[in-house]
Amino acid sequence: MSTSTPPAVPTADRVLQVLAVLAQQGRTLSAAELMERTGLARSTLYRQLARLKRWGFVLESDGHYAPGPLSLQLALGFDLASHLVRQARPDMLELSQQSQESVGLIVAVNDQAICLDLVESQHSLRCSFEKGRSVPLRAGASAKCVLAHLPEAARAAVLDGQWGAGTPGRQAAQDELDAIRKAGFAVSLGEVDPGVWGCSVPLFGASRQAVGAITLMAPTLRAQGHEESLIRMAVVAAARISRQLALH
Repeated sequence: MSTSTPPAVPTADRVLQVLAVLAQQGRTLSAAELMERTGLARSTLYRQLARLKRWGFVLESDGHYAPGPLSLQLALGFDLASHLVRQARPDMLELSQQSQESVGLIVAVNDQAICLDLVESQHSLRCSFEKGRSVPLRAGASAKCVLAHLPEAARAAVLDGQWGAGTPGRQAAQDELDAIRKAGFAVSLGEVDPGVWGCSVPLFGASRQAVGAITLMAPTLRAQGHEESLIRMAVVAAARISRQLALH
């Protein structure tokens, strides 16, 4: 059980905080678990849950809560309307076919790296990224890549929250992110999932600001000895997607 206290949020944002926590977990949560993850008092939490249930954003079953049908409608609308997903999907499919591995489309939201889309390998691969799931912006190629390419103020805020301003750990993390920006990609080995290698490359929009990243994921045994080739494939695919984003 976590012993850290979640950061306080403005009163008007509490209902969104509850919905965000439910969306990130990928399973039902009890009221006690929601209280722990949000830091809200029980009476406050129940008021927010009542609002969300009334609007169809949350379902309750046997005292456990999950995203409701209106959340699914939002997800469907996102799939149909997302410019980034539409532009990235063809090259993600091509990269997956070329490499025979899984490819994820990742964006940063607050302090999380969220998988917007995933093209799965025909091989079996168990990794944290599934469509709609998220991991903290801390470990792994995907998280480090999108964090490295956030605007400076947003990046600094995440690092301060993770390590504390002025600490040796924060400086080491900043140095690693600077190196990722210089290299143009991030690589990790078993940082999030044991035995999984990953390469993440940023995607840039028309303004040359990073809008996300694609991540090529493979079991270490299949990636070993082929890392340079896989990195080149991912870099080329990301460049094609960025060109499409710049044109549209």
